[in-house]
Amino acid sequence: MMTILFTIVHIIVCFFLIAVVLLQSGKSGDLAAAFGGQGSQTAFGPRGAASALSRATTWSAIMFMVTSITLSIYASRRAGPTSVFSGVKTQTTKSAPVAPATTPTVPQNQK
Repeated sequence: MMTILFTIVHIIVCFFLIAVVLLQSGKSGDLAAAFGGQGSQTAFGPRGAASALSRATTWSAIMFMVTSITLSIYASRRAGPTSVFSGVKTQTTKSAPVAPATTPTVPQNQK
């Protein structure tokens, strides 16, 4: 039950983090410049938008990391200590020894 809850929260945080990162603009422009607008007025003002989006990005990144670590702990406890190679069968191949190569004999010229 808890795994499903954390998975749902993780997916919501993922989409929120994607949206917040895409809404941010570069250092040289604001949100209007990102869509080709020439105006420099934004809904939050030039400093308010940057700080609000920065805080939202920071908190959503923290939530993403916490939910990722929590889900990995739940997965490792449920499955137990296993390895990636635990289900792979090793194949033993028997090969015959290589016969020594025969060198052709060159007849000696006799006088």
